Amino acid sequence: MSSDQRFFDFLKERIGLDVTSVGPAIIERAVRQRSAASQAQTADEYWCTLQCSSDEQQALIEAVIVPETWFFRYPESFTTLAKLATRRLAELNNMRALRILSLPCSTGEEPYSIAMALLDAGFKPHQFKVDGMDVSPLSVEKARRALYGKNSFRGQDIAFRDRHFSAENDGYRLSAPVLEQVRLQVGNLLDPTLLASEPPFDFVFCRNLLIYFDLPTQKQVFEVLKRLTHVDGVLFIGPAEGSLLGRLGMRSIGIPQSFAFSRHGAPEPEPLPAFVPTPLPVPQPVRRVAPVPTQRRPFASVKQVSHPVAPSTSDAAALLANVAALANEGKSAEARAACDNYLRHHEPVAQVFYWLGLLSDVAGSVLEAQGFYRKALYLDPQHADALMHLAALLQSQGDTAGARRLQDRAARSERSADSERKR
Repeated sequence: MSSDQRFFDFLKERIGLDVTSVGPAIIERAVRQRSAASQAQTADEYWCTLQCSSDEQQALIEAVIVPETWFFRYPESFTTLAKLATRRLAELNNMRALRILSLPCSTGEEPYSIAMALLDAGFKPHQFKVDGMDVSPLSVEKARRALYGKNSFRGQDIAFRDRHFSAENDGYRLSAPVLEQVRLQVGNLLDPTLLASEPPFDFVFCRNLLIYFDLPTQKQVFEVLKRLTHVDGVLFIGPAEGSLLGRLGMRSIGIPQSFAFSRHGAPEPEPLPAFVPTPLPVPQPVRRVAPVPTQRRPFASVKQVSHPVAPSTSDAAALLANVAALANEGKSAEARAACDNYLRHHEPVAQVFYWLGLLSDVAGSVLEAQGFYRKALYLDPQHADALMHLAALLQSQGDTAGARRLQDRAARSERSADSERKR
């Protein structure tokens, strides 16, 4: 077993992370950072530190997790929630408060968005309660602080900020009425007994999590989600996860851009005609490519751990351009190595995972390609090329409903881009 594999297995066991969903470079980068922080000189030394310290175990998990969230991300989901919640309260004759769960809740933007959406829709505080849960204590603590910077407010409509926040130093403090609607706690969705003593929730938000798991873990997590969601409830997921839930027996409720599923949804649409994606300027890989020079792995027989200086933004752009050039020349092995190089030194971006998906796609690694495309869509939900190619893969597997949803999103993304260009 290699040194790297030990850390991959540790993260798989603790948080269910499938290394192929993010690529080994991101994990190696996190291990390198934590090794330097703990002053370990070798892989074995850091491994011993990791095994003996629960704090260090959590620190490595925190270094791997990439919270990418903001208030009212996927706004149609919150509009849909308000409509469904009104109907659900009527069905219950207002006999109890609605129960809503957000997990992973990250740094709090999603559960607080749920509370703001319902308060703005006219719900009274006693009519609903929101639970937020995350595997990361650091993220939960940030959520409890409820002080947010400008990066948490994106999109054109941020009028809610004036209603629910007050300016404080360089950030914005969330108001007490919203805070009081949300209970935050640490929890792991891999725990089969998670919230076992709690009644099921009317609405569950679990977005952009399943894409990080392999198929057995996805099924395991889905069983927990199914238990947590009321039989008449609705599960909100991420844009790239619809086909996964479709295969597990859930149905879309049929509201575009809501990414909402139930056990009793509308029937699936009729099969689509054969979908042919627009060809990209990436030729078939050359069968005999000169081998890429072997690069030293971060912990392969080294006495000292090197700490390179982080490359600049211009260097990141150059690396991305190099990936595109290598892929377009059919140099698949070199292009993949360039992607790994980028992820070792920079924060992940959608375009890198799109290229990894495309390279896997061309090589015939369908499941690996799907994972990379879904990761690209997590970072950029409107990435038109990733939408188009993932739709093509789903269509080839007979998932016409999933392909249709992605095609529609790709078309909307293209129309939006055309509109922006004409301004």
